[in-house]
Amino acid sequence: MKKFPPPKKVRIIGGFWRSRLVPVIEEAGLRPSTDRVRETLFNWLGPSLEGSRCLDLFAGTGVLGLEACSRGALHVTFVESNPKIFLNLEKTIATLQPLPPNCSVDLKKMDAFKWLRMQSQIDYDVLFIDPPFDSPSLLFDALKILGEFHKKTLRTIMYVESPVRLENAAILNDLQGWSIERQLVAGAVKASLLKQLVKE
Repeated sequence: MKKFPPPKKVRIIGGFWRSRLVPVIEEAGLRPSTDRVRETLFNWLGPSLEGSRCLDLFAGTGVLGLEACSRGALHVTFVESNPKIFLNLEKTIATLQPLPPNCSVDLKKMDAFKWLRMQSQIDYDVLFIDPPFDSPSLLFDALKILGEFHKKTLRTIMYVESPVRLENAAILNDLQGWSIERQLVAGAVKASLLKQLVKE
C-alpha cells in the first residue's frame, strides 16, 4: 500500500490563532491529528476547555495543545523527546507569538515516561495522548502510568488517539474507573474521549 507523505502544514481551526498554520516536518512517527478529528474533539470538549490546564504528551507538531491554547486553555505543557520535532515546535510557538491572552505554555524536551515518573501528581484538566502509531507499547505504557494517578485526577478528561484496529478494551485495560464517553473513527484513526466514572 502506497504511503503518502504528511502534509507540510496543518491549520489551527478555531480561537485566537484561527487559520494560522503549523509546519509539519518529515520525521518518522510524526502524524498530526487531521482537521476533521481535531474539529470533532474540540467540539466535544466545548466549554470545559476554558481556563483549563492541558498536557500534550508526545506533542509532535503540538497542534492539539496549540488548538487548546487558542481556544481558551489557561496553560499547556508540551512534552516531546525527538530533538528535530522539539525544535520545530519551539519555532512554531515563536512564530505564533503573541500567545492568546491568559494562556501560558511550557515546553519539556524529554522522554514522556521520564517526565511522567517525575510527577507527584498529574495536575491537568485535559490530557492529550497521541503517540506514534508504529510503537503501540508507547500508548499502553503511558495509559498504565496515568492509571496509577487515578485517585488524584478525578476531574481529568483524557483524549486518546489510536489505530482503528485497537479494541476499546485494550485502551481501558489499565484505566479502572474510566469510560469512553465519545468516539470517532476516521480512516485509520480512532479518536476517543475518556472521562472518569463519578463515584456516589
